[in-house]
Amino acid sequence: MLASARKALGGQVVRYIINGLVATAVHYGVLRFNIEVLHIPLAGVANAIAAVFGITVSFLGSRYFVFKTVDESIVRQGALFLVVYACIAVLHGLVLYAWTDRFGFNYSIGFLLATCLQMTCSFFANKYMVFR
Repeated sequence: MLASARKALGGQVVRYIINGLVATAVHYGVLRFNIEVLHIPLAGVANAIAAVFGITVSFLGSRYFVFKTVDESIVRQGALFLVVYACIAVLHGLVLYAWTDRFGFNYSIGFLLATCLQMTCSFFANKYMVFR
């Protein structure tokens, strides 16, 4: 029994990583677009806008691919997911704001650091709160 639970968790982690990579690519792509094409002057603001796109991809992937809990209400899951991701998006934005806008470091590295923190927090919150 324990071995099958470990295998199932391992499968979720692999799917979570794949989903996270796709959502992060969308998030980062929109961030770069916002900064380099739209010329949004503050990386924190550009990132907050980009986070909306990444979060949407992440929710759909989590519901249908990672945790596969489509029997639950999408409205309930969506509401909880939004609460979790609102908190995480604020954290992500604050990290990038401090890293880039306050300390003057490269926004790409700040994005990577903030994303690592985001991924860890979101897996546990989604597994045990949103998609249980």
